[in-house]
Amino acid sequence: MALVPYEEGAGWGARQLHSPSATFHFASRTIRLQQDWRGLGVAAVVWDAAVVLCAYLEMEGIDLRDRSVIELGAGTGLLGIVATLLGARVTMTDREAALEFLESNVQANLPSELRPRAVVKELTWGKDLDNFPPGAFDFVLGADIVYLEETFAELLQTLEHLCSEQTVILLACRIRYERDHKFLKMLRDRFSVYEVHYDSSKDVHIYKAQRSSRKDDF
Repeated sequence: MALVPYEEGAGWGARQLHSPSATFHFASRTIRLQQDWRGLGVAAVVWDAAVVLCAYLEMEGIDLRDRSVIELGAGTGLLGIVATLLGARVTMTDREAALEFLESNVQANLPSELRPRAVVKELTWGKDLDNFPPGAFDFVLGADIVYLEETFAELLQTLEHLCSEQTVILLACRIRYERDHKFLKMLRDRFSVYEVHYDSSKDVHIYKAQRSSRKDDF
């Protein structure tokens, strides 16, 4: 799941996380997501990194039309829903415990004609990767999925399996701790990594990674 450290008593932000729903506007649509802090914890609330990456996809005009996209640690589904609305064919993944909740948000926010373009599927990093075709995706998306150092090797193994040289990885995250820098170093050992956006108001970085060293445009 897309778990991140959380501190109680964070004022307005904490109240938003504990709210049973959250509303956003992307791709000319209103997206209303259910949240379930009490039942599923941090995997079932919308974090700033997902909002920033959604805005980046839309405002930067990233062409997702008919592109194959997979999201890791999808959580509430916001990022995958927006990618679908922007024209992609999206596989949204998370651990088994979050799938029913994720599926309900997807079904509630995609028009019927787009629902076949969005698939919800179980994925625990580093396990059962044969269920996903290697190198078959144009984009791999992740928002606030860098959190537990003991999962870094499995996350990197998963990224290597999913990516061809043409695949673009976009990861949005806050750099909170020394372990976050460690993950970026591990990522750079395997991919060409560039910071493509920083939202100073939310302290969220977006990194682009690719197997090849080419700095091609999207």
